[in-house]
Amino acid sequence: MLVDSHCHLDFPDFADDLDDVLERAADNGVKQMLTIGTKLSTFQDTLAVARRYEHVYCSVGIHPHEAEREAPMASIDVLGSRAGHEKVVGIGETGLDFHYEHSPKAIQEDIFRRHIVVSRETGLPIIVHTRDADDATIRILRDEHKKGAFPGLIHCFSTGRKVAEAALELGFYISISGIVTFKAAGELRDIVSTLPLERLLVETDSPYLAPVPCRGRRNEPAFATHTAAKVAELQKVDFETFAKVTTDNFYRLFAKAKRPGDNGLDS
Repeated sequence: MLVDSHCHLDFPDFADDLDDVLERAADNGVKQMLTIGTKLSTFQDTLAVARRYEHVYCSVGIHPHEAEREAPMASIDVLGSRAGHEKVVGIGETGLDFHYEHSPKAIQEDIFRRHIVVSRETGLPIIVHTRDADDATIRILRDEHKKGAFPGLIHCFSTGRKVAEAALELGFYISISGIVTFKAAGELRDIVSTLPLERLLVETDSPYLAPVPCRGRRNEPAFATHTAAKVAELQKVDFETFAKVTTDNFYRLFAKAKRPGDNGLDS
């Protein structure tokens, strides 16, 4: 069994065939998915997907691209109240994106810190997006950690070693996407090969970043098997071991989630 720890099943890309997408995922051994909140204004859509499917959970959060537009509604109280739903198991995605800077840096940082407060208060892991913002991301995470620990992970890890080292130092997990299969990702593969297996998760970030050999197609949770196979190879473990360990890692981090077949899921 594999878990796709980060996908966007409420996006329009899946509107016409979501049942088929999830059936293909199950056929490929991807038995659980976490669909990620990117805007409070569309949270009900994200939640609706999680409520529709027993084996899908969701998160609540504001992507850094949306920080400026969503800031007026992004109070700690509002985020916290949404986090109380049974199917919400994580906070985010949030973080910093200075590559496009669709929202001013100061607003991104402020919204990021609000999410961290909610993560600390609820105990739900924070899901961190960071692009071209390594130093600022590390600074904020370390600064906030001094105020009290909180669980989390770096999603779609594709940056430098210092982010990985800082994340591990803080007790975070690291999620690997299909980028690790890309031809130009040699440096990333070198880093991933040295990361501790007990801190790794896999994700698709679908509908984006389809892995080799599916490049050029819409990504979907079933394709997590290709990423898992590559990371297992880099880690020098067999696929079954890798799948078991990363699945266990998911449920250790997202402790509110229940494995398929457990009682208590809100279908």
